[in-house]
Amino acid sequence: DSEGGLYVCMNTFLGFGREHIERHYRKTGQCVYLHLKRHVREKVPGASGGALPKRRNAKLFLDLEISSDLSSDDFEYEDEAKLVIFPDHYEISLPNIEELPALVTIACDALLSAKSPYRKQEPDSWEEELQASKHAKTLVQLDNGVRIPPSGWKCSKCDLRENLWLNLTDGSVLCGKWFFDGSGGNGHAVEHYKETGYPLAVKLGTITPDGADVYSFDEEEPVLDPHIAKHLAHFGIDMLQMQVTENGLRDNDIKPRVSEWEVIQEAGVKLKPMYGPGYTGMKNLGNSCYLNAVMQAIFSIPEFQRAYVGNLPRIFDYSPLDPTQDFNTQMAKLGHGLLSGQYSKPPMKSELIEQVMKEEHKPQHNGISPRMFKAFISKGHPEFSSNRQQDAQEFFLHLINLVERNPVGSENPSDVFRFLVEERTQCCQSRKVRYTERVDYIMQLPVAMEAATNKDELIAYELKRREAETARRPLPELVRAKIPFSACLQAFSEPSNVEDFWSSALQAKSAGVKTSRFASFPEYLVVQIKKFTFGLDWIPKKLDVSIDMPDFLDISHLRARGLQPGEEELPDIAPPIVIPDDPKVLYFRSFFLVALDIDESSVMQLAEMGFPLEACRKAVYYTGNLGAEVAFNWIIAHMEEPDFAEPLVIPAFGEVASSGAAALGAVGLDNQPPEEMVAIIISMGFQRNLAIQALKATNNNLERALEWIFSHPDPEEESDPALDTMDMENNANANILSETGSEGPRIKDGPGRYELFGFISHMGTSTMSGHYVCHLKKEGRWVIYNDLRVCASERPPKDLGYIYFYHRIPS
Repeated sequence: DSEGGLYVCMNTFLGFGREHIERHYRKTGQCVYLHLKRHVREKVPGASGGALPKRRNAKLFLDLEISSDLSSDDFEYEDEAKLVIFPDHYEISLPNIEELPALVTIACDALLSAKSPYRKQEPDSWEEELQASKHAKTLVQLDNGVRIPPSGWKCSKCDLRENLWLNLTDGSVLCGKWFFDGSGGNGHAVEHYKETGYPLAVKLGTITPDGADVYSFDEEEPVLDPHIAKHLAHFGIDMLQMQVTENGLRDNDIKPRVSEWEVIQEAGVKLKPMYGPGYTGMKNLGNSCYLNAVMQAIFSIPEFQRAYVGNLPRIFDYSPLDPTQDFNTQMAKLGHGLLSGQYSKPPMKSELIEQVMKEEHKPQHNGISPRMFKAFISKGHPEFSSNRQQDAQEFFLHLINLVERNPVGSENPSDVFRFLVEERTQCCQSRKVRYTERVDYIMQLPVAMEAATNKDELIAYELKRREAETARRPLPELVRAKIPFSACLQAFSEPSNVEDFWSSALQAKSAGVKTSRFASFPEYLVVQIKKFTFGLDWIPKKLDVSIDMPDFLDISHLRARGLQPGEEELPDIAPPIVIPDDPKVLYFRSFFLVALDIDESSVMQLAEMGFPLEACRKAVYYTGNLGAEVAFNWIIAHMEEPDFAEPLVIPAFGEVASSGAAALGAVGLDNQPPEEMVAIIISMGFQRNLAIQALKATNNNLERALEWIFSHPDPEEESDPALDTMDMENNANANILSETGSEGPRIKDGPGRYELFGFISHMGTSTMSGHYVCHLKKEGRWVIYNDLRVCASERPPKDLGYIYFYHRIPS
């Protein structure tokens, strides 16, 4: 990242700027480098054939790539490569096959022609231009009088209303394929092609004046249709009047902008672009908006700015030989890109056109591309390393976990989020209580749907919507449930029932309730609105609600009080061990026995989502027949494994019984818990070493082991790094992330009064799809960060947010 171009070590193939190349040479002794330099030729307006364009050097950005159009007709590019020998800086221009050994020449050629590894991370559809379909020019359209309404579509063969495709031959509206994440359809569009041979279809909801998404069933790929306007007009669709919306097509002059996509992105409002330090956008690498939104919020916090950008020289000076594999280096680099202002500069004004012709003029660099950061931070993670959309809340916890494991200096910036939760569990029959504490980083706030203040409007809207869908008329104006924030806060503080509670006072199962309170208040409070849930069909869905989130928040009344006078604690006694009498019953988990038969109803629920049948059976088996929702989490955590879809192999009863017998003694000679129970805890999202510790500490009792995990924020670390196979952030239970050490977790306690300074919003029906946008309050006004686009916000949609960021108000 320097004016001098990029130096690539021919031994390690790592790249360095001019300011770092000398240090690398001194540290390693490597003396042969390939020096790459790009020259930008700006075309002079009006220059005739033989006129030479002006020439200047341009930066080679290894990671912080410019967002402007480098393929513009205003510029030409010339790359220069030389072999440089240190310490004398002896240069050999390339190509040169006379002075160089054949092996060196081959290595240089391979490096110069190599494809960028970051490009390989992106979907192929981003690299290749779509080709015109061979059917577009000669497509036959039936004159059957079909006219497509502007909204209210549904599949003609089922009741699905999403992922719908319009066949351009006969006007049939049919659903697409079913995807593993619960989206998609029943494949009726493909079946229709197989029956009729009609080759082209356009996706409803993607039609704009600029084009539409067209798929060729015959060519089996997305294609271009040069005659798309004519083909759509055949069915009464005017492209010039259409735009992309969440639920389909709308005419701007008739329908107001009320969908999530329009409101959250502040569509239809002319937003003023913002430039300078702290106003730098981030390129979307396909589906990386969740990462962009979280990192914008993180680097708006002074503690993270100081820890990484403030320590940037020291971090760079002490970075390892391979800085691409160092978390702190990548955080410092990204933070510098966002906060320096070097990649957020206003465009040249018209009165400065003359300076465009001068030698010192350089193209403006706006926005950065976090390819190297994403490559490192998602390394080894089955979800974040993919190009699929992810949950911003899960990524936030994943990031905090990495910050915890990679200290930078004496200050841990993640301390600002950490707080203690006191959980009070009471036996309803004996009235005795148990108090435990756990570490948390996010306050998860339930949505109190029953407290909606516009119930009558919601009922009327639902009736009109169903009538419109039945009559295939345009849908009525959207009515969104309005939920008071106070109702959500009350739902958070109310006691909740404890499933399958075992009372140590009664030595039997009983009814139990649990209440959560803050044992400490963090410096920065992160509030997640629990909008995502499962429907009756176990398909993930999102609650489209409006919550009046306050600018100023006081949760002092949620302060924990500890054991109160007159309260009696539950005795610390483990549940009894149950030994099966029926040999057909399989010893499985915590000596609470589960029948050998697998719950086929749960298996079928998962299989209907599109997962392989054998994988569904394994998921239900390894989660102890606890239901489809728990098994679904197991599938998500294991779907990248090579034997994911292999048949389930259940061990013989004798084998399992022997292992169970060993556990009944002194927990076994090797003191290792049964693998079946370890697998259950891992499937819930916890680390393997934590599962083993908990089972050892509770004499292999699964129920007690889970309680132990929540009540011990400081588990001892296992020495075997291979046990750390799955990070805890894969599940909401990741909130028990803890620090090692005898002093316990560092807590920045203080008053419970906060002010809102940022929020992340999600558009779409599932965390596996859609789009994320971040709003931050800077210098007294709200700013919207929508990937590369950074603008002054005119209507910040504070009521539609997903994750909110509050900072403590000083006393």
